[in-house]
Amino acid sequence: MPLALLALAIGAFGIGTTEFVIMGLLPQVAGDFGVSIPTAGLLVTGYALGVVIGAPLMTVLGTKIPRKRMLMLLMGLFILGNLLSAVAPSFSVMLIGRVVASLAHGAFFGIGSVVAAELVAPDKKAGAIAMMFTGLTVANVVGVPLGTLVGQSVGWRVTFAIVAGLGVIGLAGIAKLVPDLPKPEGVHLRHELAAFKNAQVLLAMAMTVLGFGGVFAAVTYIAPMMTHVAGFADGSVTWLLVLFGLGMVGGNLVGGKFADRALMPMLYVSLGALAVVLALFTVTAHNKIAAAVTIALIGALGFATVPPLQKRVLDQAHGAPTLASAVNIGAFNLGNALAAWLGGIVIAAGLGYTAPNWVGAALAAAALVLAILSAALERRANTRGAVVAGGTPSEQLSAIHH
Repeated sequence: MPLALLALAIGAFGIGTTEFVIMGLLPQVAGDFGVSIPTAGLLVTGYALGVVIGAPLMTVLGTKIPRKRMLMLLMGLFILGNLLSAVAPSFSVMLIGRVVASLAHGAFFGIGSVVAAELVAPDKKAGAIAMMFTGLTVANVVGVPLGTLVGQSVGWRVTFAIVAGLGVIGLAGIAKLVPDLPKPEGVHLRHELAAFKNAQVLLAMAMTVLGFGGVFAAVTYIAPMMTHVAGFADGSVTWLLVLFGLGMVGGNLVGGKFADRALMPMLYVSLGALAVVLALFTVTAHNKIAAAVTIALIGALGFATVPPLQKRVLDQAHGAPTLASAVNIGAFNLGNALAAWLGGIVIAAGLGYTAPNWVGAALAAAALVLAILSAALERRANTRGAVVAGGTPSEQLSAIHH
């Protein structure tokens, strides 16, 4: 594997760290700016919405200039946003910094995947893409917990300054190691957008929004929930995030293994179990051991949905190859934004720090309902196709009743 993949992985590590590390630092940020925890949760919502808007926008822009230059510009945005967050004199300025950094997120992974695949032989493309995304996975096991520890020990501003430094390393690596690649051909947006008229595409993206949103409803407020409800010390949040990250890695591997074998059944199991575990978290959050186990399960079940959801979107949006990966990432982050906002609402309403778990359970259950509906519509469409294809009257009648 070429060293250029290491540069992409470092960029992915930095992006993954800045996205998730804020969850462990919400109490400190809220305290410094004199805002409530639900208000501080807007830093999660704002970042996620920035990804939703920036992913397709930056990806389309990236088709007009060489990919290496676009990746460097995206890392520049990432660095600028994190530096702005690190020195923000007010909460509003920090929110702007989060949004600026988020604009690089979706397009970096979308364009970076294409670049990674082009750097290797055809039989190694999947491995190259996986190596780049390893940076995102490792961020949740190493970067986020360490960033939380640093933020709680010497200040959250130092954490964002360090993340900006990671961006500088990633930018330098891309500039030095990634070869100059030809500018991609123009994208016919009208043709690609037409794919989103397909009801199955919309259902797949809605499943992505609601399914992963269920995870973020709980995890966004994990720091105040664990310190105020479970009774953990502030420093323990770091190790709880390690558990969450390890669960993510395991769930992602399991989800990827079984998604190719039985995609929809995998979604039924993972979404159903996620809804149950999130509901139980309202109870287990009051016990340290039970809470720790539940956090790992949420990470595992939440990320077990990622490979099948990604594959479902790509399968159904096959007519939009350029935008598919970016829009899919945007859908995940729209779920993050929705869940963080709803979780803040129930906390602000006085329902307690465990109330977001009920929100998450409801979102995951709604995603399960959509998965069942999507499969039913697909079966009906296949049945109609079989009838239209012809056959004897008895065969057609049999197909209808199947």
